[in-house]
Amino acid sequence: MHLFCTCVLSVSLLTACPLVSASVSNSFKDCSHFFYMQTPPAGMKGADLRRVCQTYADKLRYATLYDSSRRLPLYSAYIFKKSDGRRRMDTPWMYEPQLVSDDETGNMRALPLTEDTPPLIEDSQAVLEDYTDAVEYKRGPLNPDLHQSEPDDKSSTYTLTNVVPLITHFLDTSWSPYLDIIRRRLNNFCHGKSFMVTGVTVSGGTLRRDNRDRLAIPKHLWLAYCCPRFDHNSPYEVRFMFPGYGGYALNEHTGHGVVEVPLKTLESFLKSQTDVDLTIFYKGCLSESTFRKKRDLTSVYYDGLHSRG
Repeated sequence: MHLFCTCVLSVSLLTACPLVSASVSNSFKDCSHFFYMQTPPAGMKGADLRRVCQTYADKLRYATLYDSSRRLPLYSAYIFKKSDGRRRMDTPWMYEPQLVSDDETGNMRALPLTEDTPPLIEDSQAVLEDYTDAVEYKRGPLNPDLHQSEPDDKSSTYTLTNVVPLITHFLDTSWSPYLDIIRRRLNNFCHGKSFMVTGVTVSGGTLRRDNRDRLAIPKHLWLAYCCPRFDHNSPYEVRFMFPGYGGYALNEHTGHGVVEVPLKTLESFLKSQTDVDLTIFYKGCLSESTFRKKRDLTSVYYDGLHSRG
């Protein structure tokens, strides 16, 4: 069903303070720097997929591939920032007006503080009311604030285009601790940028409200990172997890332990679940030393040509 409406929101909503702005289009051109080698994951297609360049305080923060028909982000891509793991507690939840209407200006706004969210918003995306009676679920961020260091970067993650419904027990006992493990690992052993992609597979189940299907429920949550410049003297137990590695877990009450795997294994697992031949990182994420060796070999080759000439 086509979920985008060309009607405009009420004047009061349109004139609200634009805390966040974002860009929605058919490409990630404006925010390609959040992807390794400026190359988004390849393989996901669909008429209802929207590419959102999330911007907060006039600065691009991360990128989200949003499935408007399921009211669910399929993945968010961001750059990990060394962090103490503290969470931001004072940021209001926000929504994306451009998912309401293609004619919108692109400024994300705080959700209205009323009992009922205007239908033009809730028809196109998740709203807070979708979680009110979903007592077994919490809003689980794909780009988590504990992977960011600056207050504004943390605040930009509190938008409903960046969260998915997760079983509370799974989020609290498996996924959140795993995110903290990744935070500590990258804090300690990644010496440059770490490109992150966190996404979902879809179960077919939905959260319902007022006898309507509202949100698709993820079957799995997955994460992958690519850190081209890393500590080659890191302990043996983590050395093989660079330059890139990943993990996935089942969004259920039981059996939801995180399985950490090489990137190729993660891509194979995702294909088995979605029938999508997904490539997460360009050339599978190459280490900086690999580029250096290729550059040196090229230089030797051309030097040889010149010497023979």
